[in-house]
Amino acid sequence: MTTADETTYEFRAARREDFEAIDALDGSFTTSTVFRVDVTGDGFALREVPVDPPLTKVFPEDESEGADGADSGSRTFVAVGADGELAGFAAVSYSPWNRRLTVEDIEVAPGHRNRGVGHALMGHAVDFARECGAGHVWLEVTNVNAPAIHAYRRMGFAFCGLDTALYQGTESEGEQAIYMSMPCP
Repeated sequence: MTTADETTYEFRAARREDFEAIDALDGSFTTSTVFRVDVTGDGFALREVPVDPPLTKVFPEDESEGADGADSGSRTFVAVGADGELAGFAAVSYSPWNRRLTVEDIEVAPGHRNRGVGHALMGHAVDFARECGAGHVWLEVTNVNAPAIHAYRRMGFAFCGLDTALYQGTESEGEQAIYMSMPCP
């Protein structure tokens, strides 16, 4: 894929030699808005609100991840720039019992954002979902990651759930987990 600014990317399944770069990728973001979650007795409402100063989120490292793609129901896709540097990755897993492809993690390096890399990686995830016979693609995102929520909505994802307790006792205490899904096209 070549972007409007003439940057060329190779998209492929991750190889063992990619995992050190995947682990080192900067998945942090800065946003001037967040989604406020208002929980009611009958559900919840999301409202995008400004934050000043802008919020910078750095995700803690997850030592339990070992997305080596060895499991036939799991894949990691990478985007590699023409310079050989990792531009991003998407790790996904398929659950046959409910025909769900879960996006476990998707990250694009800061210098490669807003160039279609995330959209292309999600396209590879959806292709894998189709191969598996998935009925839908599902993901979890923190309510403070407004840039990702907007991107997922542009890709066709819709809000489908909320967990106000998922991050309790973690570095993300006070945030809420928003679940999004889309039918597998």
